[in-house]
Amino acid sequence: MSSTSLRLTFAPWGESLAEIVEVSQQAEAAGADVVWAPEMHRSATITAAAMAAGTSTIGVGTAIALAFTRAPMITALEAMDLDEMSKGRFILGLGTGVQRVNEDWYNAQWGKPVAHIRETVNIIREFIKQCSTGEPIDIEGEYEHMKIKGYQRTYHRERDSIPIYLAGVGPVMVRTAGEIADGWISHELCSPAFVQGQVLPAITEGLDRAGRKREDIELVVSALAAVDDDATKARRLAAGVVGFYSTVRTYADFFEFHGFGAQQAEIAPKFREGGVTAQKLGELVPDEMISAFTISGNADDVANALKAYEGIVDAVKLSPPTHGLAPEQTRAAQQQLIGVVADLKGGVRP
Repeated sequence: MSSTSLRLTFAPWGESLAEIVEVSQQAEAAGADVVWAPEMHRSATITAAAMAAGTSTIGVGTAIALAFTRAPMITALEAMDLDEMSKGRFILGLGTGVQRVNEDWYNAQWGKPVAHIRETVNIIREFIKQCSTGEPIDIEGEYEHMKIKGYQRTYHRERDSIPIYLAGVGPVMVRTAGEIADGWISHELCSPAFVQGQVLPAITEGLDRAGRKREDIELVVSALAAVDDDATKARRLAAGVVGFYSTVRTYADFFEFHGFGAQQAEIAPKFREGGVTAQKLGELVPDEMISAFTISGNADDVANALKAYEGIVDAVKLSPPTHGLAPEQTRAAQQQLIGVVADLKGGVRP
């Protein structure tokens, strides 16, 4: 198995925070560059804190923390604390989420997400930069504002600028990442064809608008990777995640781009009618969709599939399959995946 020029990063899974930390340590030993904490069933920042405390050299990031469910000042403070804990290894990955989740689950303001994310990122950056000076901070915005007097943060600050990565699927949000972010992160299913056909043109447009260069942003593609010695079994392990994304209306254009609009249109209503579990969703997904949207197969299959991203993105965020699987299935697939990272990067296998 040959090495790869890509930065390989990892989204560890675990039933407990202790297991997530253990897997993060394994990813670090294997040679992964970053471990990422998602936000859905746990707090991204708390999970990142546990990973930062349990590792020593690997980067630690949120992929992604929801941008509108915390005040920008809280997000900035948490980012500085995490950067201190990790001794400068932290990456703040932010995403908007979708309107229903923001409003119904978190009672958060939605508005126009692109304008809102711009204001959020601006305030976070300005606060981190200015919070130790004691000077007033006065930033007006349509969705976010900050008006602070008589405040000075005297605690240790590892850096006065923390990298902010933005998640994006649609062209406007991806273009915005090109304009203002230090990095872009894709959603879990992102093929090389989609990166070349949809993402890179939007990133380039954003960079051009801001007078930036390609090296000013890191492009991180997320890849669900199911590994098993039996390649057919590996592909079916990944089916549940593809089925889950098929239920999300906002990904309709994404599936249509790949020629699977009809399949998504067939799967989504069955989920909304109720009674369809994650496992059942996977059973509705044909093998060709799994091959198009995931990196699945035996170790050699996965290594070869990664080569398709070389030269078009800078890093891949690998994650094991979860939807519709028993914990022991995810755990076994994850261990094999870390083994692939170790083989490609010359690290230690778990």
